[in-house]
Amino acid sequence: MALTNRGAMRIQLRKLEWELGERVGRGGFGKVFAAQSGDLSAVVKLVPKSPGAEREMLFVDLDSVRNAVPIIDSGETETDWALAMPRADRSLRDYTISAGGKLSEPEVLSVLTDIAEALVDLEGRVVHRDLKPENILLLNGKWCLADFGISRYASATTAPDTHKFSMSPPYAAPERWREERADSSTDVYAVGVIAYELLAGVLPFTGSEPYEFREAHLRRTAPNPPAGSTTMRALVIQCLHKAQGARPGPRALLTRLQQMAATAPTGGLALLQEAAHAEVLRHSEAERFASEKRSEEERRDELFAAAESELQVISMALKTAITESAPPAAVQERDLTAWALRLGAGKLIFSSIIATSSSPWGDWDPPLFSVAAHASIKLTTSTPHGQYEGRSHSLWYCDAKEEGRFRWYETAFMTSPLIRESLQTVAPYALTPGINSAKALWRGMAKYQVAWPFTALDMGDLSEFVDRWAAWLAAASSGSLYRPGTMPERSSEGSWRS
Repeated sequence: MALTNRGAMRIQLRKLEWELGERVGRGGFGKVFAAQSGDLSAVVKLVPKSPGAEREMLFVDLDSVRNAVPIIDSGETETDWALAMPRADRSLRDYTISAGGKLSEPEVLSVLTDIAEALVDLEGRVVHRDLKPENILLLNGKWCLADFGISRYASATTAPDTHKFSMSPPYAAPERWREERADSSTDVYAVGVIAYELLAGVLPFTGSEPYEFREAHLRRTAPNPPAGSTTMRALVIQCLHKAQGARPGPRALLTRLQQMAATAPTGGLALLQEAAHAEVLRHSEAERFASEKRSEEERRDELFAAAESELQVISMALKTAITESAPPAAVQERDLTAWALRLGAGKLIFSSIIATSSSPWGDWDPPLFSVAAHASIKLTTSTPHGQYEGRSHSLWYCDAKEEGRFRWYETAFMTSPLIRESLQTVAPYALTPGINSAKALWRGMAKYQVAWPFTALDMGDLSEFVDRWAAWLAAASSGSLYRPGTMPERSSEGSWRS
């Protein structure tokens, strides 16, 4: 580093020589300066060469990543690594402050969509680990993620005074406090905190010291955002689930945001979403089971709490849609999830949720995925055709498609046509996670087979699920429910990890 005649600092990096100007930005790990090289304006960040942390930790391959601030030049001085980046218009923090502390929901949707696009492209490649408004910059009309690698670099150093920069307490997910492996859901949690803050003007968890944030992120249930539509508030709460696997993945997050931007529910559907969200909030308190010394049993408790709140939304969506369309339907409530409904000759039963054992498969080869909870739906008719009485489907809360990413999946089973036995009166049928369903999921030939593919239930759009069961109920109620013409009805190939 050298001084110019005007006293400004010059630094030669790998591609260009830069003249450093005033310091920009506030706080954070390292110092950021305005920089100029000929007609090119940028900023240069100087990151201390801390013991135990290697230069390579600061660099992330951002090729083809949307909405990420790139590193356009790099180099070093005797004491620092130097990173040159385009100069952004402003940070999300500065923008929010200028807007009075919070943003309108359309603005929040725009910000979150840009962030989610970046996370989709980064998934499986890198985890940011320190998303916060200061690291989200407006560049060329898009909100872009900056400071990739800084958190990883800071946490690797052996210098005690730099560890405080390896995460930002208000935005750090529970697994960061437990020093567990961070993945894309860690960044999704930070997005949940940012979304809450943008909508409400305050953080979901507050404190003056890191230990206060630690206790809040580990033990306190996220409060219901005081502002925003029902769908937006429900999405924020899901992003803030304590269990990593219960949070939406980056692609699901982006899809939900795009759906919100495209449609605004009105009338009965808006009322339905409000009621369903109330059920989610009522039971989100169960997530208080998280703790610093978390066992596998406690992890499954967290997953069950998330499963229960989401199943109530699914259950209520189906029941409400049917009763609004068919007022004569007689409903018998059983618990917050379970109910039975009669319409003409048809009867639809939605079962209670059951926590699944960690090892339910008996002595049969287990599938590659894990099931945290299960339930079922059954439809029968009192005017059967032949011996056919109806059908039932399983609902499993599991990571069937992606390891560690838990969702409610709908599936159903059948008896192999090679097995000679009396014709099933219910087909396809539900099975609980156990030895019989393990046989169906096995790669070899067995008595049981999958008759309906593992189909994820989209919490942002349950219309296909609701419409299909409503149509089957209509057929059952009028005496026109017939045995499926072919089994399996839909190809199940590749619908679960095997």
